[in-house]
Amino acid sequence: MASAHLGVGTRSGAPVDEVLALVDAVLREAGLSRTAVRSLGTLDARAAEPGIAGAAAVLGVPVRGFAAEELAAVSVPHPSALPLAATGTASVAEAAALLAAGTEPGAVHAPGAGVVPGAGAGRGTGAGADAGGPEASVARARAVLLVPKRKTRRVTCALAASVPVRSHEDAPGARLLPRAHGYIAGEPGSPPTIPTPHTTAAMDMHTHTDAHDLRHHGDAEVRDDKLIDLAVNVRTDTPPEWLRRRIADSLTGLAAYPDDRVARAAVAERHDLPPNRVLLTAGAAEAFVLLARALPARRPVVVHPQFTEPEAALRDAGHAVDRVLLREEDGFRLDPAAVPEDADLVVIGNPTNPTSVLHPAASIAALARPGRTLVVDEAFMDAVPGERESLAGRTDVPGLVVLRSLTKTWGLAGLRIGYVLAAPATIAELERAQPLWPVSSPALVAAEACMSRAALAEAEHAAHRIGVERAHLLAGLAEFDEVRTVAGAEGPFVLVRIDGADAVRERLRSLGFAARRGDTFPGLDRNWLRLAVRDRATTNRFLQALDQALLMGG
Repeated sequence: MASAHLGVGTRSGAPVDEVLALVDAVLREAGLSRTAVRSLGTLDARAAEPGIAGAAAVLGVPVRGFAAEELAAVSVPHPSALPLAATGTASVAEAAALLAAGTEPGAVHAPGAGVVPGAGAGRGTGAGADAGGPEASVARARAVLLVPKRKTRRVTCALAASVPVRSHEDAPGARLLPRAHGYIAGEPGSPPTIPTPHTTAAMDMHTHTDAHDLRHHGDAEVRDDKLIDLAVNVRTDTPPEWLRRRIADSLTGLAAYPDDRVARAAVAERHDLPPNRVLLTAGAAEAFVLLARALPARRPVVVHPQFTEPEAALRDAGHAVDRVLLREEDGFRLDPAAVPEDADLVVIGNPTNPTSVLHPAASIAALARPGRTLVVDEAFMDAVPGERESLAGRTDVPGLVVLRSLTKTWGLAGLRIGYVLAAPATIAELERAQPLWPVSSPALVAAEACMSRAALAEAEHAAHRIGVERAHLLAGLAEFDEVRTVAGAEGPFVLVRIDGADAVRERLRSLGFAARRGDTFPGLDRNWLRLAVRDRATTNRFLQALDQALLMGG
């Protein structure tokens, strides 16, 4: 983040201590210190107030006073009637913070452009939403609201940042709509929210149909357009520099055939297993193909909604696949009794893609039976703090096969590296089905590096950070009456239901954001979207775009 800008509104006579106490609380919420602040914005008529001037002096930043008409030209996400009546803007703090961030020296403004607030928590109904017409308040998303307004008895405060549009985000920015098109749900004059009746997938058994495109994956959403990516679950800003260096250094050895022994031993040590219980693969996707081709299965069952590649691989190998569909009304939680006793191959994800549900390890282990292969896709388990509910490393569960991927946390989708943990006999069967040298030398070096103590500590830190950012995304989504989220998300993504989500998804694309369609997952339909967890600034801009996309649909 280049800089942060405070917006402060006060009643006359508010003391410095009260202003600074609220400022510090807002900065703590954003995870920033006082040194990150570049300016303090407010209504020009309040700029000389002792509380505001004194707080700015303590912070060592200038006071930026904005005219009431300037503040009124900014649509704010959390409008209030009292400041609107007194000053002409529905939130002095939010409008001033956004203006200060959006007019930072060096910021680029299109002709007639204003500031697009980054938080989409509420409907943009500030007084300025229609001031001067929509063209007077249209801008690319330069300023984002990091912390919406917080209040004490006499002070309000908000925090915004100036965020440049990066090259891969060079897409149409979210544009503000005229005030006549906005509303706050539940307030007088707001259109009613009328849910569309829908049926949810029943937890039952049936043979697959071709109604779902099992080969559609998130990368297809962003492949041809420059969109901000919420469709792919790879962690942003990866691989880290240290891992890139390790991979780059391995290129000097490309003349030799790959030797997986060191990487295999590192994975085994990480999970406290012998090396003969580990198989390295070209991503977890290869493992699904090996399982489908190498293991006999009379009645394979896939628990849905989940990653579709396991079923696609089984079908390609000539298997007739049955499905267990988990139900929305049950929170997409697993009931082990729903899996038929005669299923000899069962596949389930944990945490499950796309629902983000983390099933208890005991519930999954209860699926194990003599003569049954139990495949648990743990591709996202390292995004769960402490990897709780993981079955990796367990040797007491009969027929257990655990799949792991290094793609998501470490940003190695293009390198293709994953691994299988299973009984030695199962590993031997899968290895016989592999081609020679299936994993490249650079991928083996990456696998070894990601098993180090330092790497595991970094992954754990990232998992905690994802949890914080996911909570921020869910809090923003909760402000929309039209959006329903699957409760208890534990992965680096969330699943949401919106009536007509397929149309909303297309509007989001026009506003510069890619979301993962849900209708390719068995058990879901066109009313579902999966959203990747991103940093707070990106999430705020997405929430603003979602607000616009919902309004565009009337």
